[in-house]
Amino acid sequence: MKQSETTSSSVAVAVAVEGQKRGKWGYIWPLWATLLLHLVAILLFTAGFLLTRTELPYHSHCSDVSSSPCFSSNNGSCWTKPAVNRLVIIVLDALRFDFVVPSTFFAESKPWMDKLPVLKNAASTRPLSARIFKAIADPPTTSLQRLKGLTTGGLPTFVDVGNSFGAPAIVEDNFINQLVQNGKKVVMMGDDTWTQLFPHHFERSYPYPSFNVKDLHTVDNGCIDHLLPSLYEEDWDVLIAHFLGVDHAGHIFGVDSTPMIEKLEQYNTILERVIEVLENQSGPGSSHENTLLVVMGDHGQTLNGDHGGGSAEEVETALFAMSFKKPLSSVPAEYDSCSCQQDLDRKNVCFSSMQQLDFAVTISALLGIPFPYGSIGYINPELYALGADSWNSDASQKLSESDVWMHNYANALCINSWQVKRYVDAYSASSAVGFSRDDLSRIANIYAEAENNWSHSTKKLLLDRQNDSNTSVSALKKQIDAYFKFLTAVTELARSKWTEFDLNMMGIGIGIMLISLIFQVFTVLRTTKEHDGTFSSHGDSWIVNASILTIFLLGIRAFSFLSNSYILEEGKVASFLLSTSGIVTLRQSVCKGKLLIESIGFLILSTFCRFAIEVGLSKQAATSAFMKDYSSWIINIASGLPVWDYATEVVPILVLIMLAAWLYKATSGCFFDWPWKYVILGTILSYMLIIAHWITDSNRFDGALIPQSIGRTYIPRIIYAIALGQLFFLTFGQLFKKSNLDCKTNLLAKTTSMLSAWSSTVILLSGKQGPIVAFASIVGGCFITKFVNIEGSKDGPQRSFSIMQWSLFATCLFFCSGHWCAFDGLRYGAAFIGFEEFVLVRQAILLTIDTFGFSIILPVFALPFLVAIKYQANLGRHFVFTQLSQMYTTYGLITAITTTFTILCVTIQRRHLMVWGLFAPKFVFDVFNLILTDALICSASIYYFDEGRDDPELKSPGR
Repeated sequence: MKQSETTSSSVAVAVAVEGQKRGKWGYIWPLWATLLLHLVAILLFTAGFLLTRTELPYHSHCSDVSSSPCFSSNNGSCWTKPAVNRLVIIVLDALRFDFVVPSTFFAESKPWMDKLPVLKNAASTRPLSARIFKAIADPPTTSLQRLKGLTTGGLPTFVDVGNSFGAPAIVEDNFINQLVQNGKKVVMMGDDTWTQLFPHHFERSYPYPSFNVKDLHTVDNGCIDHLLPSLYEEDWDVLIAHFLGVDHAGHIFGVDSTPMIEKLEQYNTILERVIEVLENQSGPGSSHENTLLVVMGDHGQTLNGDHGGGSAEEVETALFAMSFKKPLSSVPAEYDSCSCQQDLDRKNVCFSSMQQLDFAVTISALLGIPFPYGSIGYINPELYALGADSWNSDASQKLSESDVWMHNYANALCINSWQVKRYVDAYSASSAVGFSRDDLSRIANIYAEAENNWSHSTKKLLLDRQNDSNTSVSALKKQIDAYFKFLTAVTELARSKWTEFDLNMMGIGIGIMLISLIFQVFTVLRTTKEHDGTFSSHGDSWIVNASILTIFLLGIRAFSFLSNSYILEEGKVASFLLSTSGIVTLRQSVCKGKLLIESIGFLILSTFCRFAIEVGLSKQAATSAFMKDYSSWIINIASGLPVWDYATEVVPILVLIMLAAWLYKATSGCFFDWPWKYVILGTILSYMLIIAHWITDSNRFDGALIPQSIGRTYIPRIIYAIALGQLFFLTFGQLFKKSNLDCKTNLLAKTTSMLSAWSSTVILLSGKQGPIVAFASIVGGCFITKFVNIEGSKDGPQRSFSIMQWSLFATCLFFCSGHWCAFDGLRYGAAFIGFEEFVLVRQAILLTIDTFGFSIILPVFALPFLVAIKYQANLGRHFVFTQLSQMYTTYGLITAITTTFTILCVTIQRRHLMVWGLFAPKFVFDVFNLILTDALICSASIYYFDEGRDDPELKSPGR
């Protein structure tokens, strides 16, 4: 026994000497090299995968139509005969379709239905001049993409999601640009995204900040203040008012909530007044004699107030259009898609369907301006029919109003088809990839057939006014069908192959990613070999089995990302694998006869995680729990029960007090000296401030002692300031004071202090579920830390099985706290805790901390506990360095492998129907996860790999 101890001591000295030769950066540089490789790989792959479509610099002009085979307008206007003189567009952000149509259209009536009766009443009493449309948007359904799509007539691209927080000006030809270029004056009020997209286009603008989702009224009140007075003014041709209250109410409270219903009722009152003003001024010679009113949503929203994806609730919105002139008696049945049903008052209400893609070209045709160069939509016949009366005055007496409409519509479609064909040709010639030769040939043949029919048949019939009306109508219908066929073919082609994937760039990115994996594996094997050749290992059988199980669990998790179903259920898969690892640990505990209680407790905790994931991801709650200021799914488990409601207020406070007491007890240890002791005391103060913040904001406590403005705004800012100060002390404190503690004690003190510094901000942003998730993470971390020595080895190297458990547990915490890998899973309200105004960098940092605090930030900085539990005296700091390097490399390798499989998945599924709705968001979340993990690992390496002193017993030979 004595000889074994002597050998161990000699080996430890040898390790220390070798470590001194290598130096601190000898352990750190592989971590930084891995970060660099991952950055290069992801940047190259992203450049190939998330390319925007090529935006052509061309613009449409009035004179362009002369090169088309179609009739040009004969009254001095542009491409088509103008049907309306003025246009009022009222955008109600996130307007669900069931907000507008009567509840009788649905199987079950909901509280938010029938709250906009003014629109369905107008459509019911004036069915020919007022129409309701179900407008289908193309995902992604964020406001930026929708506004781009509505104004350009093109399809959105996924990469623009990131620009939703800082919209760049649109350089592509668009509806707003055509208005300005053709002398139309545009007035805008509301969402400031419009002024970012079109910075120099408005005659007058009244923008209001749009990203404070907690603010339901500022933007709407600004619209109300300017909208009604502007209707009496004559210095504009197009007026745009963009309301945001419904969108923000959905994000914060959900669809089925009192604020949502109040907002809809407020909008109903405003729209009543708008319609009244327009009707009163719609007489002959009045300012609104020929005005078209459009009330529309840019996208829908789920019951939780989410949008961004491609579900039916998110892509289906409503569009209401109303003309104040005598309309067309009826649209030909072939082009009428209306569906009718009686409302609760037994009035007949109809709605039609259209694509938002068709909005820009249809409105352009009604106003008589050139169509946006890149528009690929087609003129919607039912919306176009609302301006039919404007053409009757100059029509031949031999033609009915229906014939006149079809004449104009066929010619408008001729121009529409010519413009789309021109764009497709220019796009394919200018783009690096463009459409395939076969696709171009197919749509060219369809267009040639339609144009040939127009030039040799339809055009001659229209020029000869003596033709029989029935013959003319039949020819027009045939011609319209031919153009429909062409325009539909182009739209389908664009939807299926729009994004240009650069496979070479993607392949290089994947190649570098694989190289990084090989480099990480080599680093792990190198450090493992050093220890295997130096330290004896007990329980070799368990080590081999644990390594196999680690590979097995990692393989299942990684390969699950190749299936869209498993991606949707990622939280459940992670929970299942965590429970599986717990069962393996329990078996080993029974065999070894130790840590049995901890193993059972870990299984109970994993069961709790599964329950939390089921509740957090169900999306079945009547209101959104995830977007609230203090988002907590826990509150909705049994909402409505008084006892439970009080428990949800009191229990988080009690748990936070318990955490503060535990930290205070930790400071009593002699090793918690400056700066660690004062960092932890600062965290305890922050916990007390969080409690004061909650009490101030709660309706169940008397918060009169603290003004609400202080509790809601200044207390969070103080907490942020304390956290920044703590991180500053921890980062720079060790530069001014060298630690006199031994390696293990120093590592424990530094890890505890770093976690406490981060915890206050993470808990604050997570809401009242924060203390409970923090407590669960501490308990789970303690269990996994104890499992490290379950095989009986006290001096062997850190094995990967515990790190795999750590990674699975961190993933479960991500889903337990109500997150999921989609942009509608981001809790934007957390980014505004303590702030009202939007500042991109600040809000992005807070949103990142809220999203990844429990799943990345805290787990990465807590990993040294796994090293400290295995450390024995007389091993030295360089043993600790090697252990930390091996552990962090292994943890990063696990994250990199899963991310690589996500990259492979989006490569394989790049043409899948759900690529932008599911696979691309998962890709963005995972690569951000990887880069953030790597960056935090590098930061942790600098923080933990300090030059603390070795144990006093550790001396080199001869000293």
